[in-house]
Amino acid sequence: MTLNDVATASGVSRATASFALNDDLAERMRIAAATRDRVKQVARELGYVPHGVARALREGASRVVVLNIDDGMEGHYSRSYIQGLDAELRANEYVLLVRYGHHTPQTTRQVLEAIAPRAVIDFGQIYLTGHELEDVGGGWRDGLAAHSALQLRHLVEHGHTHVAVALPDSESPLAATRLKFTGQAARNMNIRIPDSFVAPLERGACSEAVAAFLTTAPEVTAIAGFNDDVALRVLTALHDLGRRVPDDVAVIGFDDNGYGAFTTPALTTVNIDAEAHGRLSARLALDLDSSGLRPPPARIVVRESV
Repeated sequence: MTLNDVATASGVSRATASFALNDDLAERMRIAAATRDRVKQVARELGYVPHGVARALREGASRVVVLNIDDGMEGHYSRSYIQGLDAELRANEYVLLVRYGHHTPQTTRQVLEAIAPRAVIDFGQIYLTGHELEDVGGGWRDGLAAHSALQLRHLVEHGHTHVAVALPDSESPLAATRLKFTGQAARNMNIRIPDSFVAPLERGACSEAVAAFLTTAPEVTAIAGFNDDVALRVLTALHDLGRRVPDDVAVIGFDDNGYGAFTTPALTTVNIDAEAHGRLSARLALDLDSSGLRPPPARIVVRESV
């Protein structure tokens, strides 16, 4: 007997049946006592076994989904994505295990052997391809490519046709891809492909890097940060150099970490709500229907730096 069988016999949805069989969740979700009693009675009559080990033996895999997040991929997007992924998995009685850091084939194999997860999701690959949105090739509809284009388009709409991209000093698996998508977006907008430079973490070094870049590229009037962390470094460097933002140089962030609202000037950035992306990934991992679930479009958070 499966949870679907219990739900059908009880006349409730799969999610309601799952909540009703879990006393803590039933209280939080305000499942009526009569519904809880009915679902539990049906489960007993059908011989439904909710024990995780028993189900793993029956299904050939544990009730665990593993998410790998490489170094340099953390941010608002990943946190929002994890919230959606975890919520959808919990509603279907699965547990999410998140692995941060560098993952080798050997360590991944050890995880597979130890817990036999239902699925392993590579966060980087999903974000890069956007395939969960049926948008293969980087996600020009609502993936990384579209978000990169949105950042650049906001600058162009404010009259900036000579733009640079500031990158982190640590290696990121997204850096090369972001530059490629920004370049493609620039060609589509008929502006020059942006140059790029590294914005170091240390304050003095970052000021030197920004000064050196602007000396070699005085025509640049706007800088697009790889993320908000990098954009905030650039804001500080421009302040230290006596450059006015946005009068002398405009700055825009990416992935809205929240700290940009507290700077002077406040940082304009790109906000991406990835909760629906996470829910889509969960449904695909569990072979559930994913139709009708669409993420909200990314948006510009307009502040003062552009």
